[in-house]
Amino acid sequence: MLGPARGRRRLALVLRALLPCLALIASNVAPSHAQTLTPDLFRPARDGFVSPQNSPLRRTAESNDRTSDAARAAQLRDQDVPAKSRIGAIPTYGLPAASGASSSGYDSLNRTRKKANFYPGQARPKPPPGPGSRPPPLPANGRVRLSIPPSESASKAPIPPAMAGTVVGQPPRKRLKIDGDPFGAVGDYAGSFLIKSAVELRGGFDTNPRRTLVPRGSPFYVVAPEFLAVSDWQRHAIVADLRGSFTGYGNTFPPPTDGTISSAPVVADRPDFTGHVNGRLDVSRDTRLTAQARLRLATDNPGSPNIQAGLQRYPVYATLGGTFGVDHNFNRLQLSAGVAADRTIYQASTLTDGTSSTNDDRNYSQFGGLGRVSYDLMPGLKPFGEIVGNVRSHDLLADRNGFQRNSSGGSVRAGTSFEFSRILTGELAIGWAARTYQDPRLLPLQGLLTSASLVWVATPLTTAKFFATTSIDETTVPGVSGVLTNTYTVEVDHDFRRWLTTIGKFTWGTQDYQGDARFDRFYSVSGDLIYKLNRSVWLKGTLRRDWLDSSIIGASTNSTVVLLGVRLQH
Repeated sequence: MLGPARGRRRLALVLRALLPCLALIASNVAPSHAQTLTPDLFRPARDGFVSPQNSPLRRTAESNDRTSDAARAAQLRDQDVPAKSRIGAIPTYGLPAASGASSSGYDSLNRTRKKANFYPGQARPKPPPGPGSRPPPLPANGRVRLSIPPSESASKAPIPPAMAGTVVGQPPRKRLKIDGDPFGAVGDYAGSFLIKSAVELRGGFDTNPRRTLVPRGSPFYVVAPEFLAVSDWQRHAIVADLRGSFTGYGNTFPPPTDGTISSAPVVADRPDFTGHVNGRLDVSRDTRLTAQARLRLATDNPGSPNIQAGLQRYPVYATLGGTFGVDHNFNRLQLSAGVAADRTIYQASTLTDGTSSTNDDRNYSQFGGLGRVSYDLMPGLKPFGEIVGNVRSHDLLADRNGFQRNSSGGSVRAGTSFEFSRILTGELAIGWAARTYQDPRLLPLQGLLTSASLVWVATPLTTAKFFATTSIDETTVPGVSGVLTNTYTVEVDHDFRRWLTTIGKFTWGTQDYQGDARFDRFYSVSGDLIYKLNRSVWLKGTLRRDWLDSSIIGASTNSTVVLLGVRLQH
């Protein structure tokens, strides 16, 4: 505890130190001002001698301080105010549409962009990668990404330097389209028509050319010319397709020496020709006029019961006809109608005894009409319905056996045509065919009608085809109304190489002789091998086996055919 004397002594020492300081302050003549207390005075920032309004770290009025007293007071006032409804309001975003597109880039509003102007000779910028751009070149080290398909890195056919764009000073040329048939006929242009022609010269051996119960073979040759002309017009079209053949045999088949009459001719030579000219006249965008002129020249098939006994050679018949029609589209609905007329004439038969026999009872005229309605249901699928009616009038009221062959009939069918990515295309239909005859002794001829034409591209090198047809044919068999013929064919084409092709074909069918107990089944298996030397010369080989199985004893036959030849085309 300090005493009074010691306390006074310490107070005297403090006063003695303060008096000089007060005297020094009083001697300063400059005035002193008090400093205002502001928040910036105690701001813990570097460079404190910089004025607050010039400091780069100073808080500005635009800053959004949610921790200030004013901001907190505003939040308390807005707690009871409901939020604005966004129902029906147009949304707004931070950036307008297409604000990031350049003057020539993509614009989501589809506005026209200004294209850049280049001076002559100025280098153009490379287009951005996308649809239509060329693929990037392969790296120099030869290493290819696994994502590239093998076709991109496979060996390509060499092309001239000018086509590859490697000639200095020459602009690159557009690559030509890849030829889908590199060994097909090229053809020539005559005006606005593309014309292709070809001829096949083939020879071989047939073990049973006349299709008789007791086979007798013979070597033979075939000459088959072809002609195709197609118009190249923007509107209208004309197509002429003419194909024929002549089959000649090196041997003749004399009649039996026992005096019996042979059911097959002595000379088995046969011609065959099929030609048609199609035309289309585009009246308007939705209306078209169509026309067709056709000619069929042939003989009865060997082994047919319609062949007269004791013939020297097969009689030739010709069918000449035409069709005129009109097509009109009502949006997706298409209506077609037409009329048709055909005339069939048979050549007189030459007999082995030197006489001749007329075939006027087999000559007839046919007149008819057809109607078709189809609807484009969806891309690649077009169902349709069709009805056909006709009448047949023979030159003679009764045939050689006393039967009146005049008749009337037709068919009705329904189906669809389709196209699935070009892999499976064709037409498929089913219906009913019927025909009634003027002679009451001839029963009505009727049966199921099937028609099909399908093409399946299984792979780029393999194609499968299927065809089905139904027809009602005339006959001279006594008491038989006609022949209902159904034919089905399956064909498979495969290219081992583009220049080496094999074709396998299998055909089967039935022939129903209504009014008689005869019912025939026929089969055929064939294989073709084609070696294409170039576009103009092909080598062809064929091996075929035919069977006819008949319900009539002694009418069944079989045959094997071997053919080798060359095809010349242009």
